[in-house]
Amino acid sequence: MRYRVPALPPSSWHTTDIEVEKSHFITWVCHAPDISAFTIMLNAAKTAHPNASHHCTAYIAGPPGEQNLIGFSDDGEPGGTAGRPMYQVLQGSQLGHIGCVVIRYFGGTKLGTGGLARAYAQAVSHALETLPTQEVIERDTYTLRLSFASEAIARTWCEEHDIPIEQADYDGDGVRLCIGWPRDCPLDLSLLENRVKNAIEVLTAPKT
Repeated sequence: MRYRVPALPPSSWHTTDIEVEKSHFITWVCHAPDISAFTIMLNAAKTAHPNASHHCTAYIAGPPGEQNLIGFSDDGEPGGTAGRPMYQVLQGSQLGHIGCVVIRYFGGTKLGTGGLARAYAQAVSHALETLPTQEVIERDTYTLRLSFASEAIARTWCEEHDIPIEQADYDGDGVRLCIGWPRDCPLDLSLLENRVKNAIEVLTAPKT
């Protein structure tokens, strides 16, 4: 599976803001590979904006389509008017490992339930428009048995095809290379075998 995630270092966030009917909505977005990373941002947002009316949240701490590591909160807004619309925007973006907090400063004009839902969704959508992202490729590990003479050729081939070598072990019979193969592609070593002019033994493969 390949998908995009926020290209943000740990404990840093992307911020934007909008104004709707005199209410100020400030959005913080983070890379959330786990729920704790999102919690760090939420705590920082509350510390930075202790007098805000609400700190509404949504997160997906997994790949797109994740059903368990998700969450959202209205933080005192009428039920269903903040957290869920925010989550729906994240879900529709097809981004993974992402969390957001929308900080609201009430401007004196009530927006109504529909207006609130639109405002919170708009705040997140606006933030995602300028969010830097990077691709994640889910990989399975395969261990390949190679001769010493074939190692350099295999390393070059892996580099050319963006296949990471996760580990190398040596013994009297040669080298064992652990490679990270894209999960969305069937394992095909035919081109490498042509290059090393020999069949390649796959010692271990992912459990199914």
